[in-house]
Amino acid sequence: MAHRIAVLPGDGTGPEVVREGLKVLEATGVKLDLTEFDLGGERYKKTGDILPDSVLEELRGFDAIYLGAIGHPDVPPGILEKGLLLRLRFELDQYINLRPVKLYPGVDCPLKDKRPADIDFVVVRENTEGLYSGMGGFQYKGTPHETSTQVHMTTRFGAERAIRYAFDLTRKRNDIRQLHLVAKTNVLTFVHDTWWRAFNEIGEVDYPDIKREYAHVDATTMWFVKNPEWFDVIVVENMFGDIITDLGAMIQGGMGIAAGGNINPQGVSMFEPIGGSAPKYTGQNVICPLAAIEAGKMMLAHLGEEHAAARIEAAVVKALESGKIRSLSAGKMGMATSEVGDLVASLV
Repeated sequence: MAHRIAVLPGDGTGPEVVREGLKVLEATGVKLDLTEFDLGGERYKKTGDILPDSVLEELRGFDAIYLGAIGHPDVPPGILEKGLLLRLRFELDQYINLRPVKLYPGVDCPLKDKRPADIDFVVVRENTEGLYSGMGGFQYKGTPHETSTQVHMTTRFGAERAIRYAFDLTRKRNDIRQLHLVAKTNVLTFVHDTWWRAFNEIGEVDYPDIKREYAHVDATTMWFVKNPEWFDVIVVENMFGDIITDLGAMIQGGMGIAAGGNINPQGVSMFEPIGGSAPKYTGQNVICPLAAIEAGKMMLAHLGEEHAAARIEAAVVKALESGKIRSLSAGKMGMATSEVGDLVASLV
């Protein structure tokens, strides 16, 4: 039976990288039933629609969502991000943001003397709470007395389910069995105390075989650069996770290869390259599609197609080791976007 996939090419270079990702997915031979949706900036400009309720209900019926990018230069910041991306995450309860950080052979790393064996970890970011929950507002806006608040909302339920997901992933990922909690318990003494207690109570009772570690988020940014090999699995709240995963993308070689998943283990999950829509490169056939290809790999693994996912990863490694892809930066690859997709597809 074919997996039903909703395809959201989105804005900017999103359709270009999704096209190459689908090319590689097709090369695996896995049966996919694809339905494309025109959600994004152009639809909003024409109709004022961001995510109609009827479309949201339709998306609930798919096995997964494959997203290109959201962000349009003619749409004010926040409209599409809140109305589409955040709404999808919240309404579909995609409470885990999963970000593998892995340095592949043949990729230039900005960190001196770090090898692929040194950078291979995954960040489990809570995806529906924290500062991104939208609680807060303005008082006296536009006056000298303007006051604004943004509430960091944490529930024990939300923290616990992210932590349990991270423990389970740590247990099956490899033999290292080490899980870091990243937080700021010395300053954010309420919300991060909830995380701290949940992390240790759950770990002690249900995961005694997992080594528990802790790092303040500011120290974590230092260790990502100095000693990335210290990390295997990280669990972190929403905003701090958003920040450290961008640093993770840089040490793995850049946004051209960084992919992520918005996961609902019991529902519909969404997979995407994390680099954004890059509108200045739209239509030029110069953007790196490897992140979208990696997102497709993550989607197959999530759907239980582990063998096909492994074939895509092996093909990406071969393509990078071939020397044909000179850089992951737009316009510097030495190949067109479509040529990179062709190369990887030929190696699957």
